[in-house]
Amino acid sequence: MTIENGTRINEWFVPKFGPTRFRVVVGLLFLPYTGMCISFAVIGSLAAGNISWDRVGAIALIYALALGVSAHAADTVGSKAKKPWGNYFSKRQLLVLAAVSLAGAYAIGVYYIIFFVPLLAPIALLEGFFLFAYNFEILGGRFHNDFWFAVSWGSLPVLAGYAIQTNTIDVLVVGISIATGLVSFLEIRLSRPYKELRRSGLDENRATKLEGGLKILSVGTIAVAAFLTTLKIIFS
Repeated sequence: MTIENGTRINEWFVPKFGPTRFRVVVGLLFLPYTGMCISFAVIGSLAAGNISWDRVGAIALIYALALGVSAHAADTVGSKAKKPWGNYFSKRQLLVLAAVSLAGAYAIGVYYIIFFVPLLAPIALLEGFFLFAYNFEILGGRFHNDFWFAVSWGSLPVLAGYAIQTNTIDVLVVGISIATGLVSFLEIRLSRPYKELRRSGLDENRATKLEGGLKILSVGTIAVAAFLTTLKIIFS
């Protein structure tokens, strides 16, 4: 295995240009999958009747920091399986990155919780718990599985997006959260064998098919969120 394969620097979502450190940073963020999670939060916000666009931006930024940066940096440090991105960063650098970005996410969240939407608090606490339980595999790794991945980064973002707009949760948004949880579950079920095949270099045909499925899921989810946002802007 080459060094580049070992760092997953040839992943489809990593740019083919720029210095290696830049490319690794982009890879660490897993932008298509982070984009899915942000899209779920935006879709949750759009399910509300009256939209406060500053809150749409806030919840998107919260998940960009908490998942895109903090959770992925924490996963590189905390997972029992060695993460290749760590070849380019020290454990201390990754922990600082995770802590600073998580602090930023919670600073935004606490502001809205205190002044506008206290119902966001239990969702924020749950997401914080899952960030540590999943990525650092605490409690014997009990929460490091596909089901809890789907709950934490597929279902809860929709509830968070709706709650930050309305300070309520209703049946409709719970139904939407179940649907996005299923999408997230499918994504992780495709991602695990895909990663193993890319690491091993075995069965490139299957790896290519799995990669195609991941592209459809991630880009499709982001496109749906963008389309719904456009419709909301036009007709609001």
